[in-house]
Amino acid sequence: IARFGLDLALHVIEHPEHWQPAGLNVIDLEMMSAERLRPGEVDRDAGEAALAYVGAGVDAARQDEVAAVVTLPVNKEATQLSHPGFVGHTEFIAARCGVDEVAMMLTLERDGRFLGVSHVSTHCALSEAIARVQADRIETVIGLTADAVGRLVPTPRIGVCGLNPHAGEHGLFGNEETAHIVPAIEAARRRGIAVSGPHPADTIFYQAVHQGRFDAVVVMYHDQGHAPVKLIAFDTGVNVTLGLPIVRTSVDHGTAFDIAWQGHAFTDSFEAALAMATKLVSARPGPRGGVASGRQG
Repeated sequence: IARFGLDLALHVIEHPEHWQPAGLNVIDLEMMSAERLRPGEVDRDAGEAALAYVGAGVDAARQDEVAAVVTLPVNKEATQLSHPGFVGHTEFIAARCGVDEVAMMLTLERDGRFLGVSHVSTHCALSEAIARVQADRIETVIGLTADAVGRLVPTPRIGVCGLNPHAGEHGLFGNEETAHIVPAIEAARRRGIAVSGPHPADTIFYQAVHQGRFDAVVVMYHDQGHAPVKLIAFDTGVNVTLGLPIVRTSVDHGTAFDIAWQGHAFTDSFEAALAMATKLVSARPGPRGGVASGRQG
């Protein structure tokens, strides 16, 4: 706080029930000290502490001690030094919550309109992503998307991307659309979800952003969704984890170790993640406390 000249009260508390209404509340797990901190470097202790703080935040949200968890980027290389099996936030939080079926949804707002972009697969090789294009998984992601976006938009309209160029051209460029994507869409429609597709991936985002045809888009793999979202809203995109019993949002960018502690990093995405968490909390039933922000090194 002093480093960046902020006039902000700092409260070190032992439990969320001791939350102070003004200032910055910090729960110290006593895993790191100022002397051990090495900004901008891959460090085993920092990676281990980062994961521990995420876990503590998730546990607090599961116990309704805080309203939501908002995470900042974690350095996977550093965390894997103490937890070799670590893949990412989403997988770790899902396991912590005892949930098998989750999905990543990026969100953005443009010209006052909301757009969610959900992924059938995320952090895996492209060859594996193609193998994960299965009807059951696609239907699950469509359903999770409809549930989440439905909290913010009445009767959300969902468009589903094809996997192959031109959405397969009726089998000319592959059969994933006819064998898996179309059956998933039809099954979702039978559940009353307003969903259409498969749409060519090279046109669906123009239709969603510039023509307002969709409130959400379901994509088949990581870059199919991340590339257009980061082009449209790099500074303000938000990552929302669908399928959890808690609200979890995150910034949509990396750790930026090259500018660590220099005061140059933008905070727009973090502010957007906090705002989205607040919206999702307000739209769900049940008592909630505060919002836990996980700062990771």
